[in-house]
Amino acid sequence: MKHLSITISGKVQRVSFRAATKAVADQLSVKGIILNRPDGTVYIEAEGDDFSLDSFLQWCHEGPEKAIVEKVGVSEGELKNYRNFEVVKRIAGTEENPLL
Repeated sequence: MKHLSITISGKVQRVSFRAATKAVADQLSVKGIILNRPDGTVYIEAEGDDFSLDSFLQWCHEGPEKAIVEKVGVSEGELKNYRNFEVVKRIAGTEENPLL
């Protein structure tokens, strides 16, 4: 199991990116969260095995039909042991990991 923090830039809000990503994550058994940030990016925390995360990342570079993905930033982190994949409205950040 691995944990990835993913930031996606481009035309990624108001194009059903979060809902489509949840559907893909559920199909691949990827666990985590996804949210829109005020700066126009989409932020994802994803956990799964190497194959699932590789497939998930490949999809993140494409996104749903109306999205225009310009950049995908990825970094590894500590497992948080998510139980499912959720679309969240807002989560509080810390100085170390500002999500908003």
